[in-house]
Amino acid sequence: MIKKPFINNQIRAEKVRLIDETGKQLGIVNLLEALRLARERNLDLIQVTEKVEPPVCKIMDHGKYLYSLQKKEKGAKKNPEMKILRLSFNISPHDLETRALQAEKFLKKGDSVKVAIILRGREKGLSEVAKEKMRSFVEVLKNKIPIKTEGEIKREPRGFTITITGSH
Repeated sequence: MIKKPFINNQIRAEKVRLIDETGKQLGIVNLLEALRLARERNLDLIQVTEKVEPPVCKIMDHGKYLYSLQKKEKGAKKNPEMKILRLSFNISPHDLETRALQAEKFLKKGDSVKVAIILRGREKGLSEVAKEKMRSFVEVLKNKIPIKTEGEIKREPRGFTITITGSH
């Protein structure tokens, strides 16, 4: 829920730190002077923040300001997704690099990546080789961007998994 800002005559401060519609700072101005400037430009005086003394006010269209707040709130709500990358047991070094590039894109977007290696048949007996492939994938990724692994490589019924997040 968006908290509606004070506009025009709702503002209770004597002096305000004023920003005009272009984003240029006009300094600390008397409230009546700020209201007059806003009226001359057919815009509203909006109290952007009350956390500072004097409060920051901006000359702009009230509807546009509310719309930008709604867009900002929507953007903040987006939860990072869990992307799954599958590696095969016989993956070539070049394909490992390609998968690392994919993982890098996901991590830069803010998503977390679950890397899985699926073992079939006799491959299950070579679990150390599979773990080594996972470790080399994590190393390739670490050389590209800073990452955090959530825990160690986990044994699953059909192979191994590890979860990787970007360390922003």
